[in-house]
Amino acid sequence: MKIMPFILVCLVGILMLYASLGLPFRADPNSPMNKDTSAVGSVGAANYYIRNAFKDANTPNMVTVILADYRGYDTLGETTVILTAGLVCYLLLRRRKNEN
Repeated sequence: MKIMPFILVCLVGILMLYASLGLPFRADPNSPMNKDTSAVGSVGAANYYIRNAFKDANTPNMVTVILADYRGYDTLGETTVILTAGLVCYLLLRRRKNEN
């Protein structure tokens, strides 16, 4: 009975490897993601971030500019969710002194 889950995991792994063959190579400038434009014809958000991160925030670290300046509220929400999940895990897994 334990062989069935192993076969299922192997099949899913093979399917994922097969599906990944259709993806573009990393950092390919001709991939669809790098040619993406918005509905009005402007460049996508990723292109805007790369081109204007230093000009907008005067910070050399692009990741910091994107997380703190451009996506500040989103990052705050994600941090709140992670903090809440951590607190719940702590409260569920803590041991009380009275229990053996």
